[in-house]
Amino acid sequence: MTDDFNAAMRRAGKLVRGGNPKAATEAIQNALGVGGGIATKTAKNPFARAKVGRGLRDTLAGLAQSALTGGDTTEPELPQGATFDSGTFSCTAGSREYRIYVPNLNGSAPKGAVMMLHGCKQSPVDFAKGTGMNQLADDYGLILVYPAQSRIANMQNCWKWFDPGDQMRGAGEPVILAGLMQQVQRDHAIPKGLSFVAGLSAGAAMAVVLGQTYPDVFDAVGAHSGLPYQAARDVPSAFAAMGQGATGSNTGDFIPTIIFQGDADTTVHATNADAIAKTPPAGTEVMDDGETDGRSFTRRTILAPKGHAVREQWSITGLAHAWSGGDSAGSYTDPTGPNASREMIRFFLELPSKGA
Repeated sequence: MTDDFNAAMRRAGKLVRGGNPKAATEAIQNALGVGGGIATKTAKNPFARAKVGRGLRDTLAGLAQSALTGGDTTEPELPQGATFDSGTFSCTAGSREYRIYVPNLNGSAPKGAVMMLHGCKQSPVDFAKGTGMNQLADDYGLILVYPAQSRIANMQNCWKWFDPGDQMRGAGEPVILAGLMQQVQRDHAIPKGLSFVAGLSAGAAMAVVLGQTYPDVFDAVGAHSGLPYQAARDVPSAFAAMGQGATGSNTGDFIPTIIFQGDADTTVHATNADAIAKTPPAGTEVMDDGETDGRSFTRRTILAPKGHAVREQWSITGLAHAWSGGDSAGSYTDPTGPNASREMIRFFLELPSKGA
């Protein structure tokens, strides 16, 4: 009987880590039963009751933590024909759970795929709702994949951009995430040159890592409040880089990148955005200023000879550590523009396909 309940608790915990606390709650309710089932059986066994109590407390604590750190964790409403499924990707380096959003394509082929990497203390559902990316996927015919960091890997659900073992090709989190994206490319016949990665904070830092280590898998990077490649080597140097700024490094390979950074961010120092952009590609630099919803910004754009942008760096006045133009249903968002999600998708889709 306790084996059944423990299995249910494991399923519930997996659903929590995958950003689906509603389904986790339903799994707990089904496991407890009303007027029979496991709950009735364990009532006759004090040892089983104790184990059930511990399992229930642990799982409910996980649900509470998810609710506290993950914004509005209710499942988003889906347009007719769209899906937002859960899955697990495994390889020799480990495994990660994920959510994948597939819009109603009405029989058409997808126009591309974007991997979305949440920040610390976030979940895939929280990040999807906060960025509003699912709605843009509907508009543009994109597949979105939201990996979930494991709390076993990091207690705060931070991607380990600061660990040397997770900064290289063929090892650690980069190989897991690149492998997941390759699976998405195969399963959904993603056109060549149209696979992108974007993230917030720790997720942005890992997106930069993926751009440097797997430019054959990811065609462009979107970094919001992130850090440069190899900005840190451990937790203390990570905090130093976040608080003071870092120089970082690069592999010498250029990858198109769009960067967003608020000048009022007290979590990730604004100079990190300059470090991400420190190796400019060949092209003409253009600077422009603008204002959206009463908030001003400066944008530095590097144009390739054919006229398309290959790097954009947005500095946003008054923006703290939050996704610009995001939805308040998610955590770490600021509804005031500019809309980082829409600008990232525009930047990605205006790039010429590889070989063009």
